[in-house]
Amino acid sequence: MIIKSASFLQSNTNINKLPKADKPEYAFIGRSNVGKSSLINMLTGNGKLAKVSATPGKTITINHFIINDEWYLVDLPGYGFAKRSQKERDKWKEMLDDYILHRENLVTTFVLVDSRLEPQKIDLDFISNLGENQVPFVIIFTKADKLGSTKLAENIEAYKKRLLEEWEELPQMIVTSSEKRIGRDKVLDLIEKFNKI
Repeated sequence: MIIKSASFLQSNTNINKLPKADKPEYAFIGRSNVGKSSLINMLTGNGKLAKVSATPGKTITINHFIINDEWYLVDLPGYGFAKRSQKERDKWKEMLDDYILHRENLVTTFVLVDSRLEPQKIDLDFISNLGENQVPFVIIFTKADKLGSTKLAENIEAYKKRLLEEWEELPQMIVTSSEKRIGRDKVLDLIEKFNKI
């Protein structure tokens, strides 16, 4: 897929005020500081599209971007950021659940996982929750350039092994690096395939 245009559409916390559900939609979510904004900017070829911050937990709204006037890319708030109050986190969880479970044009949720870390309970719980609710998803391993190929392979293998303790079949997985532009074509080709379906 060639990205001809990518522009910010809106930020929202109210599910009822989201853009009309008239185009395929792809959501990106992950633990705070997983490299979500960098990945979105790398995919769209626009380094300033999603705001990259050194402060984890910066995204607190549902952010819609329109790509090629054909589909929506959605930047969701990161989960598991401890510096927010419990009340705020509960409110976000409610908003996210509402969006992920009820947004009718949501085709797939891309769950971002830091490839440098061993399987984290917070990610595994989130993935389990998607599975239990039959929400289609793809796992994206981020920051693959930050470790050697052997260690990267070991970490991904550990993740697969951990998932197979609960899952009969592994979800689709894509390894990425925003800095080296690794995995860009795989993610965009997958979206293009889904769009055609």
